[in-house]
Amino acid sequence: MENFEKRLEDYAKLIVEVGVNVQKGQPVEIRIAADQYVFAEKLTKAAYEAGASSVRVDFNHQPLSLLHNQYKTVEKLAEVSAEDKARLEYSVENLPAMIAITSADPDGLKGMDMAKQQKASAIRYPIIKPYIDKMESKYQWVIAGAASPAWAQKVFPDLPAEEALAALWDAIFKTSRMEAGTDPVKNWDKHNASFKAHMDWLNEQHFDYLHYKSPKGTDFKAWLHPKVKWLGGGEKLHGGPERLGHEVFYNPNMPTEEIFTTPMKGKAEGTVYSTKPLSYMGQLIENFSITFKDGKAVEWQAESGSEVLDKMITMDENAAYIGELALVPDSSPISQSGILFYNTLYDENASCHIALGAGFPDLYEDYDKYSREELEKLGINDSMIHVDFMIGSNELDIDGYTKDGKCVPIFRKGEWAFEV
Repeated sequence: MENFEKRLEDYAKLIVEVGVNVQKGQPVEIRIAADQYVFAEKLTKAAYEAGASSVRVDFNHQPLSLLHNQYKTVEKLAEVSAEDKARLEYSVENLPAMIAITSADPDGLKGMDMAKQQKASAIRYPIIKPYIDKMESKYQWVIAGAASPAWAQKVFPDLPAEEALAALWDAIFKTSRMEAGTDPVKNWDKHNASFKAHMDWLNEQHFDYLHYKSPKGTDFKAWLHPKVKWLGGGEKLHGGPERLGHEVFYNPNMPTEEIFTTPMKGKAEGTVYSTKPLSYMGQLIENFSITFKDGKAVEWQAESGSEVLDKMITMDENAAYIGELALVPDSSPISQSGILFYNTLYDENASCHIALGAGFPDLYEDYDKYSREELEKLGINDSMIHVDFMIGSNELDIDGYTKDGKCVPIFRKGEWAFEV
């Protein structure tokens, strides 16, 4: 138990100092499930020890979300209260470091009225979007995992409850590069150096489009934007509060194995097949495919969760367009663990993936000179959703094509086809 407590404290410190990289005098907000109150204490302590001026913890609970969905009207679900607006205004003004902890039961929202939730989101989103746009790329944030009994039982159904929980915590520590006998901070420094070498190579190629093919049926082309870069690992925060007075390097996903970009909106053709289940809004979508024409999803099917897939792709007018292409080698530690996490933060880092919905404005050259509306006109998709789904495997090949027609191998059988 003592060893676990120490590992949990070390993990909290890693999230605070290497993940979100809290700066002295900066406020911090933590979003976490109610049953993770012990870990919330560890994170709060680590944040204060890193110099946080204040720490706010917002607890959530899936059964409460189901009750709100059941009993509230659409209008009440969509309501943005005066208190909500005041908090959003505070965030815009103070740019707190945001820590989001994912630990939910993958099936925990089964039975939710998705149509009702979709209507509420469509009403609520335009109200909060101006606040989101004002904060875009101006604050540090991180998403990390914490084991919960229900999630652990889903991942390790053949183990007794306590053993399943311990196994999931162990997997979370390992995938966060906290291997026994090593320095996690140095591990992350080395990891980010590898990211930089690969993304530098990709950015130097100036590909016109990528072509994905696999025996499972994926045959898909996506065109890239000439002014959008590839990114992976940690990021530099350039537009933060003036009081910081310097660039801040942070790692928004822990774990992370992906190098990603935002493709040109409206320019993608072909069909992709999922290689892992997708947990969306607490419900599973399994064995699905999506066909794109003129950049937009026009046909889709799923063996299970088809109704949830329908709601996701039709969430708003741009949800059917692509916001991200991400490259992940099959040899990534998460893939090699052989564990299906039923959680996008982890499963996306085991496999090449695509995201429907919003793209990343800060990947566009000199993005801070443009408004969000201008960036959308320039080809960066905007939507209320951003949902990753996995298409990678040890059979996936990816080629990059330059404007003069040159074909350059990027992936062969799920692995990088070039050396850096």
